[in-house]
Amino acid sequence: MRLIERYLFRQLLGPTLLATAALVALALLARSLSEFDVLVEQRQSAVVFLKIILLALPQLLAIMMPLALFVAALVALNRLHTEQEIVVCFAGGMSRWAVISPAMRLAVLAALIALVSGLWLQPWSARQIRETAFEIKTDVASTLVQPGQFTEPGPGLTVYAQSIDRDNKIQNLFIHQEMPNGGASTYSAREAEIATRKGQPVLIMRHGSNQQFSRQGVLQYTTFDEYTFDLSSLFRSDELLHYKIADRYPHELFFPDLTQDWERQNKDKMLAEGHSRFAGPLYNLALMAMALAAVIGGPFSRMGYGKRIAAVGAAAGVVRIIGFGVQAACADSPELNVLQYAVPLTAMGWGFSQIFRQKVSRRRAAKLAKQAPAYTGGAA
Repeated sequence: MRLIERYLFRQLLGPTLLATAALVALALLARSLSEFDVLVEQRQSAVVFLKIILLALPQLLAIMMPLALFVAALVALNRLHTEQEIVVCFAGGMSRWAVISPAMRLAVLAALIALVSGLWLQPWSARQIRETAFEIKTDVASTLVQPGQFTEPGPGLTVYAQSIDRDNKIQNLFIHQEMPNGGASTYSAREAEIATRKGQPVLIMRHGSNQQFSRQGVLQYTTFDEYTFDLSSLFRSDELLHYKIADRYPHELFFPDLTQDWERQNKDKMLAEGHSRFAGPLYNLALMAMALAAVIGGPFSRMGYGKRIAAVGAAAGVVRIIGFGVQAACADSPELNVLQYAVPLTAMGWGFSQIFRQKVSRRRAAKLAKQAPAYTGGAA
């Protein structure tokens, strides 16, 4: 790039990075609020909470980057145009393509980042989130006890605890267990904690008692200073980790295993998701072209371009909404997948037509002038 093109590129790059960081930070904040129950209800560590939030970054980045690029381009281009820097570029002999090429280079770079993220990084992070959520779901410590609530974490098992302190010490624990032989056993302990012994989860109860009722109704009452309650048999689950459509890599989306019932039933949805991974990055180019059209695609105005920017901004929002709607429709009608590419390409074509419209108009006016040399013009 020439010196002036590098200058224009830098003027666009800074606002783009800032807008992307701001939108992604806002999205991460919203995501953190929705995942806050991981800390409160499921009592996971802050490391697990941060892991889930940060792993959502690739998906959020793919959604926010075109919007950030559009907003940043509008801000930077409007400032450059109102300060007549772009006018100076045109006066210096630069073509329209030379002026917009730094912006399009930035859009291509953003599209490549979005493409790499959508094809490999996004499914990898989605799988990590799914695996972490599965581990939390099957975590004994998070499912056994809910402070102040009666829970049934296993068949024939009822658990109640008054509170759990910061050290994960369970206070005033109550356990009622129905026995296979028809009897029942009730444990109460002043204090308890969940631990692992020989790779198996156990509940260590201290300063408590046990009441056992046999099938004949005979009561046995004992007290203990410490008692270890085996939990391994209660939390054996045949549930397997299942990756959803958003967790799949491109080759899994386009070439599903039709011998599997789930993949055969969802092959159309997987195909729509696969095409969206390739069509999504095109919105970076489309929205950049629309932003350029909003500022450069019309005559110069010292009063600013507020109305034109507002109109194009609304149009960009409609284009993105239509894109989401088309993707949803393709899940039921695979023949509509071509529209996933048509929507951003149409928006891009409209943007370029507006950018180069004035140049075409001048050529047409010169042609008309040659055809009618006697016409001298008049006041409109």
